[in-house]
Parts: sequence; structure tokens; C-alpha cells
Amino acid sequence: MRSRKLLQDITGENISSGLISSTLVVTGPAIIILQAAAAGGFTDQQTISWMFAVYFFGGLFGLVMALLYRIPITGGHSITGVAFLATVTAQFSYPQLIGSYVLSGLIILLIGVSGLFTKIMKWVPKEVIAAMLGGLVTGYVAQLVPAVKAMPLVGGAAVISFFLCSRYLKRFPPVLAAVAVAFIALLLTEKLETAKEIAFFLPSLQMPEFTWIGLLTVALPLAMLILSNDAAPGIGALESSDYDPPIRKIISISGIFSVITSFFGGQSANIAGMMTAICSGPDSGPRSKRYMASIVSGIFILLFGIFAWKIVPFIQSLPQAFVSMLAGFALIGVLHSSIQMGFSENRYRLSAMAAFIVTLSGVSFLHISAPVWGLVFGALLARTIEK
Repeated sequence: MRSRKLLQDITGENISSGLISSTLVVTGPAIIILQAAAAGGFTDQQTISWMFAVYFFGGLFGLVMALLYRIPITGGHSITGVAFLATVTAQFSYPQLIGSYVLSGLIILLIGVSGLFTKIMKWVPKEVIAAMLGGLVTGYVAQLVPAVKAMPLVGGAAVISFFLCSRYLKRFPPVLAAVAVAFIALLLTEKLETAKEIAFFLPSLQMPEFTWIGLLTVALPLAMLILSNDAAPGIGALESSDYDPPIRKIISISGIFSVITSFFGGQSANIAGMMTAICSGPDSGPRSKRYMASIVSGIFILLFGIFAWKIVPFIQSLPQAFVSMLAGFALIGVLHSSIQMGFSENRYRLSAMAAFIVTLSGVSFLHISAPVWGLVFGALLARTIEK
């Protein structure tokens, strides 16, 4: 009976929303993962393990939650978390990063179980977190300009399609249009070299190494990024669509899945904010059937993770300028919303500016990365000077 009910709830609208949301997380974010892995000097197996972990368990999270609660709780991994990790992977050994991911998942679990989620978000102003995130992704988006200059035909076609879609196709994500056109233009104008083949291997458990500096520099800011930029918008999207999401359970299960994911080399598997907003919106069809959009999205993402060993070599064969272009397009929306949230009101403008500038500087001090210092300075200014 349950399977029959599931089939009856499938509509063209929720299938479309599920495919769009999953495509968002398997394009730009996958590119940024490869950039972060390259910065950290990861081996091919470590890189593929990372891709497998975040997509397989992120998709599984969405499947489990949507089936369990029959609301469109959509799973994925944190794109802002990956952008942050790209700044720190070179500073830690692989086992130390794994240990930091485990600690980050445990922090999320404890916050979910204790109900501290809303209290923590109140202590660090959302404007400061948004400004720090803006400073973090600005560098990626700025790379669009030299990337378009290096590949004018491909980049020009992608930029034009992005603006045309923004103007005339309100319901279709401009990022997807730009990525699709960029790939078509690339295949028509460039001759891609065949990437090296990577033999299939079974993902295995990775051994963590726990350090205090990893806790402070990686685990805490990663957990805060996931909670503020994925959990909060995702839960907010569900509430704005008149659902009653089980907030503590969503956060707690995100923590559990993130801990499991970390032992396979990934940073998180959690509720995905932007994807949940797509799947829970009115374009996903009747409200009672929108959970199927999350199931469709989860299946697609899960399969992407299983075939990561085939997909990674293809992505690695793409020109570097093209990779930078895709990463820039993927983060335009994040940059826009971050700047808007960080500087639209007068309450914490000095604090937000400090967080933005310190993060944008990219300067590390005492082995602590710029985004963490940006968050610290911004929060201190907000609680003292601008209180």
C-alpha cells in the first residue's frame, strides 16, 4: 500500500523540482570539491572518497527524511562548507581533516539534541555570518572575469544565457542555464583530452586524528556554516510553505549523518537549504505531494555519489578556466544573498564590514584561517561596539 501511495504522489512538477535541485548540487559544488582536494594535495582515492561520501549520504539523508516525515526535507552537503574547506585543506593532514569533520558532526548533533540551535544563531548576528560568507565566496565569483576572458566564446554564451534566463525565465534557475550552455559551447569549440582512468574501489573507513587546532579552526566554523547557511534557510523554507518541520530531529539527524559521512572522507550530509527551498515551493505541485521532489533529488544525488569514480576523471579533464567559471556561477546566488543580508540593515554594518574584509584578506594567523578570524572580530564588534 505504501509503495502504491508513493507512485500516486509522483507528479511532473515534483519530478522537475527534484531534478533541478539535485542538478544544482552536482555541478558547481562538485567542482569546488575538486579544487579543495587539489589545494590539499589529496590522492585520487581520497578525492573520490570525498565525492562519494557527501553525495551518497547526502542523498540518503533526503530519502530517509522525506519518507519518514512526508515533507520535502531535502538532503545534500554544504556548498559553503566546501568553499570554506578550500581555504584550509592545505594547512592540515588528511587524518586531521577527517577528525575535524567528525567533531563538526558531533557539534551539530549536540546542538540538535540540546535545542541550542536558535540560541547560538542569536549570539552571532546573522549579518556577521552572512558577511563572512560573502568574503569567503567573493574570490570564487571574481574568477568569472578572467575565466570569461580566457574562454570568450564559452564564457560569453554562459553569461548571456544567465542574464536572459534571469530576465525571461523566472522559474528556471539561471545558474543551470549558464552551466548547460557552457557545457554545450565547450563541447562545440574545444577538444577535450581524455582523462586518466581510475580503477573502481570500494569506499573504506578513514582514520581520524583529533587536534585542538582542528576543532577551533575547522570543526566549529564548519558546523556554524552548515547550521546558518543550510539548516536555517532549509527549515525557514519549510515553515514559509506551511509545514511543521521537526527542527530538533532535523538538526540531530544532520549531525548523525555528518559523523557517518566524515568516516568516509566527506565533511557533511545534512538538510540542504537552497534545495529544500526548491522542493518545498509552489512549483513542486500540491503541498501534500512535494515530499516526492526530495525523494527524486535524493535518488539522483545518491547515484552521483556511487559513480563518483567515473565522474571525477571527466571533471578533471575540463580546462581550469572552465572549472573556475562553473564555480563562480554556482556561488553567485550565495554571494548575492550574503551581501544583501549582511549590509541591508544598519544594526551591524561595522561588524559585518570587519567580518567581510578580514575573511576576504585570506590571511591566516596562529594557524587559524581568515574566515574564523572574520567571524570572531565581527561577533566581538557586534557585542561590544555596536551593541
